[in-house]
Amino acid sequence: MDSIAPLYINDIGIVFYWKRDGTLLSHRMQLVFRDTGFYLTEEELVSFGTHIRHAVRKGCNGCPAGCEQKRLLTTPYPQIELAVSTLELQLLEDLVEGTLFRLRLLDFVKGVGRN
Repeated sequence: MDSIAPLYINDIGIVFYWKRDGTLLSHRMQLVFRDTGFYLTEEELVSFGTHIRHAVRKGCNGCPAGCEQKRLLTTPYPQIELAVSTLELQLLEDLVEGTLFRLRLLDFVKGVGRN
């Protein structure tokens, strides 16, 4: 794990920065879940979070509670959509929102939170 700096981890995946020669490559972060990885800027992660929240609000029309039918999730890349279950969608939402919270917290601590 010396080559990465984890930002957030949950049951579905991990978001981290890569390190090269001891230097943190913080211009993009790697989001990995299932067998899929995305190399995202913070703006793209925010966009992905918006797509996820929209899909969560939209729900599964006419399905009973606990439905595991997969549906398409739009990504920050228009050419790529993912088939995800309701549980995967909820865990992806946590992964993205947890990462964004961590990024904002780090910005605060390194910025206005410094004495």
